[in-house]
Amino acid sequence: MTGLSLIPAIVVEFAGSALAIILAFIALAYARALAKLQPNNFIWGFLWYFSIAMAAFSLSRGVGHIVRISLVYSDNSLIWQKLAPLSGGFNTMLMISVAAVIIYYHKGLAAYKVIRSEAEKLAVANLKLASNAKELQQLNSGLETIVDARTRDLSKSEKKFRNFFENSKDIVYFCDINGRITNINNSGLKMLGFTQHPETINFHELFSDPEILNLYLSTLGEEGFISDLEMECTGSDGIPRHLLLSANAILDRNGNIIGYEGIGKDMTRLKTITEQLINHEKMASVGEMAAGIAHEINTPLGIILGYTQLMLDDFESDSDTHDNMKVIERQTKVCRRIVADLLKFSRQSQSEKSSININTIINDVLSVTEHSLNINKVRVVRQLDPSLPDVYADAEKLQQVFINLFNNSQYAMADGGKICISTTHDEKHVHITVRDSGSGIPTDIKNKIFDPFFTTKEVGKGTGLGLSVTYGIIKDHEGTISVNSPVSDLENDTKTNENAPGTEFHITLPIKTSNPSITTQG
Repeated sequence: MTGLSLIPAIVVEFAGSALAIILAFIALAYARALAKLQPNNFIWGFLWYFSIAMAAFSLSRGVGHIVRISLVYSDNSLIWQKLAPLSGGFNTMLMISVAAVIIYYHKGLAAYKVIRSEAEKLAVANLKLASNAKELQQLNSGLETIVDARTRDLSKSEKKFRNFFENSKDIVYFCDINGRITNINNSGLKMLGFTQHPETINFHELFSDPEILNLYLSTLGEEGFISDLEMECTGSDGIPRHLLLSANAILDRNGNIIGYEGIGKDMTRLKTITEQLINHEKMASVGEMAAGIAHEINTPLGIILGYTQLMLDDFESDSDTHDNMKVIERQTKVCRRIVADLLKFSRQSQSEKSSININTIINDVLSVTEHSLNINKVRVVRQLDPSLPDVYADAEKLQQVFINLFNNSQYAMADGGKICISTTHDEKHVHITVRDSGSGIPTDIKNKIFDPFFTTKEVGKGTGLGLSVTYGIIKDHEGTISVNSPVSDLENDTKTNENAPGTEFHITLPIKTSNPSITTQG
């Protein structure tokens, strides 16, 4: 039986072995290219190592088949028998390597999946973190805008408060619970008589009346605020001032009082004007009463004086009766003089006004009174404006004004001194100042000196109508009169001495117009 030819099988095996080697190295090259393209890709890394193992196995097995075919068909079977075990062992070792690579792939793939999963989670976390960072950045940007806006608003508010605090003409203060002022505006310092900010100011010590201070503190403690409290305070300059005070208590987080804040309006001028208005009304009422009394008393006094003078002729001049009648005559004349003062005070006498110069009136009065003043060691200093315009006034009544002022100054300078008389003018008024170096006027009676029948002279030395009459005459001439005491000396701008603070009367009268008023009732 003829056997089949093995040539086709041998050719196929030989060609297949060669083709397996070629394809294995092609796969190895492709795997190498992928691994280079993505070095961190686990799949391409595994495929590279797997291709190396398969290329080595294909090379070993293909070469083994080719060598076997070549040796067997070249009658070198004995050589192949010796090489066959080596070739098989080497192939087995390479097969094991391929298996190891495959096993490593499964384990590595599992690890890769875990790592990939963690990496994906980390990537998601990074994305969220980036998103949150972006939101945070946007929020931060918005927050900066909000903070800038709030800062600008606070700056505007602080600027408004600071402007109010610094420019307010009222006293604005902050103090602790013990009354020590922690902050006060410049107007408050001036109002309290301070020329510069002292180290410490205790607001409670400025209260002149302890009862008002107790009311202030108790009301703030109970109500937490106080409104329109009228108080009198004495500043560092010793001048009393009247304030209308409103204040609030400052509380801590626990509701405990830790200080006070308040605003005070200076009511001194308003109070002075109010007192002057009251005084004017009082003087008007007293004037009406004085006029009525003067008219009722004047007639019987005239009769008593007339009969007394007639009876003097009936008695001898050296008799007791004659002396008694002289006493009655003298005292009756005193009463008539008082009645005359009452009539002047009530301005019931006729006022005959004309164009006159105040300097002339002053010189006329001094020509009569200066000698008496010099005898009493009173020196007169004239500072009269030579260009002084005329006023429309009653010369006789203005003479009475200056006589009263000079007499008062002389009385205040029992041991001598100085009277300084000055005149000036502006566009509308003539200003007259009579200043002395006398004992001055106590603060507590300064607002009473123009009251009728008020006098500091001893009984029998004054009726208390001199300044009241002066006040009425000046008012009748549409002028003003005010008093200031103590004052500084005109020549050296210092107080004359510690015991002679001095007094200053300031008079203003309107300058004569082209159409002055005609004769009026005084």
